[in-house]
Formats: sequence, C-alpha cells, structure tokens
Amino acid sequence: MQTPANYPAFSPDGRWIAYKSIESEDSEIYVRAFPDKGGKWRISNNGGTFAVWSKNGRELFYRTPDQQIMVVSYTAKGDSFVPDKPRLWSEKRLADTSFFQNIDISPDGKRFLVLMPVEAPGQQRANNQVTFLENFFDEVRRRAPEGK
Repeated sequence: MQTPANYPAFSPDGRWIAYKSIESEDSEIYVRAFPDKGGKWRISNNGGTFAVWSKNGRELFYRTPDQQIMVVSYTAKGDSFVPDKPRLWSEKRLADTSFFQNIDISPDGKRFLVLMPVEAPGQQRANNQVTFLENFFDEVRRRAPEGK
C-alpha cells in the first residue's frame, strides 16, 4: 500500500484492511484487500477515523469527526469489497479524544466499549465507574488458605 494511512485494522478473516487516510481533503475510512491487489474502496463520506470490524464479518464501524459511531454493512465478492451506504449507529456522542481511539467492540459483537463525555452539572449522572479486578485467584487463596 503506497498511501498515507493511519490506524489500520484487519478484518476478522484477515482478507481486508480498513484504515484512515487523508488522500482527500478530509480524513476518511478506506478498505483494501490484504495482500493488496490494487483495489481500494472509500467507506466514509463525511470524515472518519478508527475503523472497527464486527466479529460477524458483515459490518464495519468507524468514528465520525463529530464523535458519533457509523456502521457500514458490506459483502465481499472475490477480490471486490462491496460496502453499503454508511448509517448512524447511535445518536449518542462520544468523548472527544482527538487522536486516541475511544471505541471498540466486544468479542460477541453485541456491545461497544466507548469513552463518553463528562456530564454537565445538573444532568442525570450515569454510572461511569469501571472496576478491574486483577489477580482474583491469588486474593481468594490469601483469604481462604488450603483446607478451609
């Protein structure tokens, strides 16, 4: 691939690479075959970054410049990639993380992990706390020694 590209992502089957490029005036999402066979398909139409493939191999998601998630259904026919028209996946706006990725999809493809903006005072507050538990079994062994 001889093009200025950022944030590449392989499709689940490894046949395609989605990436952000500034070939046009705006940052857009493109897809190419892997290994490259010369075809290139523009996916986004109003700017895009951080492409994320669904695990089912039928959808590609990306973040827009105004911090929304778009989805594009697609089919692969031989060496051709056939994208549908992008559509809005959610009305919610994500936190503006500039050049840092703020979206990812769960392994089952049913949920997204996203960074949301800080809420303004007076708005209903959502539970925005995440707890990571590390070394769980070490802690269980410490609290409940063998034989008890």
